Amino acid sequence: MLTLAVDIGGGTIKVAAFGPKGERATETLSRPTPSPATPDSVCALVRDMAGTLPPFERVSVGFPGIVKRNVTINAPNLGNELWHRVPLGAELGRTLGHPIRVVNDVDLQGLGVVQGEGVELVLTLGTGMGAALFTEGVLVPNLELGHHPFRNGHTYEDLVRDTELKRIGKVEWTARVVSVLEQLEPIFNYDRLHLGGGNARNIAAQLPSNVRLFTLEEALRGAPKLWDD
Repeated sequence: MLTLAVDIGGGTIKVAAFGPKGERATETLSRPTPSPATPDSVCALVRDMAGTLPPFERVSVGFPGIVKRNVTINAPNLGNELWHRVPLGAELGRTLGHPIRVVNDVDLQGLGVVQGEGVELVLTLGTGMGAALFTEGVLVPNLELGHHPFRNGHTYEDLVRDTELKRIGKVEWTARVVSVLEQLEPIFNYDRLHLGGGNARNIAAQLPSNVRLFTLEEALRGAPKLWDD
């Protein structure tokens, strides 16, 4: 049984297929996210990308916003007005003809990287900042941390998003990321922090021993786990 993993991001959409134990069955395909990123254009692109892969039987979708029961509630980096209460699971199900489960993108990635022991926080640094929280391997869904106030009227995401990295450079941006980690550690008292996203590779500092970097490639291995009931 192959599971199709779909990662919908503000900049790119990625798909890959995995076996039941998370073993890779295909390479990861990546395409720019449509602009504007309407539900119809996103579903059409996912259909076209999935059509180039071997047959799969179910689909796990990571979406960059709050998701409840396969319905998107918001999408700060895609356009909230386009994605308010969109039944993405049902729409993609009709498009692909397979069972669909949709969750927050970092929630899905976390399933692929957490070790299942203690409190584990997952952060991604990309277009924005995503977060997921796990306790003993159990997901606390829809942790909306990036848009929480952090400093001088700015949110975490305001200070470490991709546009800020490009504006201020790696050194100052890294200092901001370190400040974010220092703020979050005594709040969540996590045993382990998993740090990923496309911009994690730009961190120019030594991180604490309980912080590990991960890639999207390993994170997408969590797609079959979304179907563990």
